[in-house]
Amino acid sequence: MNTNFTLSTGDAIIFDMDGTLWNALDSYARIWNVCMREFAISGQIEAADLLRYMGFSIEEIFSHGIIQTPPNLNRHLFLKRLEEIEDAMMPTLGGVLYPGVADGLKTLSRHFTLMLQSNCSAKGLVNFMHFTHTRAFFRDYLSWGMNQQPKSVNIRLLMERNGISRAVYVGDTDSDCRHAHDAGIPFVYMNYGFGTCDDADLEFSSFPQFVNHIMSHIK
Repeated sequence: MNTNFTLSTGDAIIFDMDGTLWNALDSYARIWNVCMREFAISGQIEAADLLRYMGFSIEEIFSHGIIQTPPNLNRHLFLKRLEEIEDAMMPTLGGVLYPGVADGLKTLSRHFTLMLQSNCSAKGLVNFMHFTHTRAFFRDYLSWGMNQQPKSVNIRLLMERNGISRAVYVGDTDSDCRHAHDAGIPFVYMNYGFGTCDDADLEFSSFPQFVNHIMSHIK
């Protein structure tokens, strides 16, 4: 990949959500605990328990054994209910935007096509935009919960349906990086997030640092 890439006005910047734009781990932990109580599952989920699984879909998190499941648990019903609880609670619970994200998105939206792509639930990105009052900054969005497709596929789908030929993906994990490269676009790593990455095309330690770099290198 080209570590010296530049963006032209109208090119797309596609953002991951969790660990890149905000931190909502405490809210997600509360949601898991509510669902566990409904299904009489013992134990307690903490934000730190979810940290290692950020970037995964809820099915992948469940498959990794984050909770001790009773033998008679109906996996499908549990995950369906978990998503329903998340969709109901997140509009109120929300998360905390990282410093500079709100102003940075506003600045970038004046010059680039901004989109969202995450492994969250079907309504996760809508809830994020409404809670953070950022809907006006994004042209399009697509999540795993909307079509059960991996990030690499959804990145390409977003680009195709918006007529975008050049884009970058901005995230915070090695998985984000792999999917961006699989989709054929550069990856920007935000190292303040939840994961690590050794193969990013660019790396930043704050959102304003990223915005300043992009704005100073508009082609």
